[in-house]
Amino acid sequence: MKQHTGTPRTADDVRLCNLGRAVLETEAHAVACLAERLDGEFATACRLMLACEGRVVVTGMGKSGHIGAKIAATLASTGTPAFFVHPGEASHGDLGMITPKDLVLALSNSGETDELLTILPLIKRLAVPMIAFTGKPASRLAQTATVHIDVSVEKEACPLGLAPTASTTATLAMGDAMAVALLESRGFTAEDFARSHPAGTLGRRLLLRIEDLMHTGEASPRVHEKARLSEALVEMTQKGLGMTSVVDAEERLIGIFTDGDLRRLLDHGDFHFSNLPIAEVMHQGGITARPAMLAAEALKIMESGKINALPVVDDEGKLLGALNMHDLLRAGVV
Repeated sequence: MKQHTGTPRTADDVRLCNLGRAVLETEAHAVACLAERLDGEFATACRLMLACEGRVVVTGMGKSGHIGAKIAATLASTGTPAFFVHPGEASHGDLGMITPKDLVLALSNSGETDELLTILPLIKRLAVPMIAFTGKPASRLAQTATVHIDVSVEKEACPLGLAPTASTTATLAMGDAMAVALLESRGFTAEDFARSHPAGTLGRRLLLRIEDLMHTGEASPRVHEKARLSEALVEMTQKGLGMTSVVDAEERLIGIFTDGDLRRLLDHGDFHFSNLPIAEVMHQGGITARPAMLAAEALKIMESGKINALPVVDDEGKLLGALNMHDLLRAGVV
């Protein structure tokens, strides 16, 4: 059964909301303090990542590891090749994933995580740059790193001061800040992002082209200019796109007839028009599309023109196919 929502109704509701609000306020304050703390170290870290010829290898233990995996994923999807390595596994062979062209991003709130300290000498032996996010600037990890980013917080949101809460939020936010700064510096575009997310909504909107979706050949409704309206109606019914293109002898598009045009004829009250030449009742010319256009562009054309289908033509005006709004819906472009 759905529980009530909205304004707290009981004393226990108020207590729970106050507890949750205190956590959010503590974590918001922790992130706000990071913004005031950004300095040349942040800029140096960004420049090291921009200069990296390999990949950014993110590592961290426990909750820092979970945050590290998210940061690696964000970096990778925004133009900075990155992956996560568990520090415990690194001591048992996974350190071989790191090459001399890579860069290491190590996360540890204490800066004294045993699993990280164990692999520090090996990382130094590889002579790869290392950026450390810690809450303790005096820690061994911070002191050993090429660049240290201070992500310390005044207190955890956990009332016991034990569960990583504000500290992990701050670390994640700093990772996001770095990823976006790198994204901007690289001139990373929405289309670049879509290439990393081809199955996502943005990928479908930015990568799918009309030629990937349009109906061609026998599936594309068309009649010749000397056809009767009755023939056009049969073609529209069989192909089910709510329209038919009208072409000349050389297959060049000369007009369009839609189900909207049919309704307008019916509104005039004359029901004896089936023998009319299609050329007399079609809409001459009409809005068209090119096969290489993005599907998102087709959507914009349809919405602005308040139409549901588009003939697709080549540069010489020859009909290649047709695209319907339902095709865009099925592809997830809408």
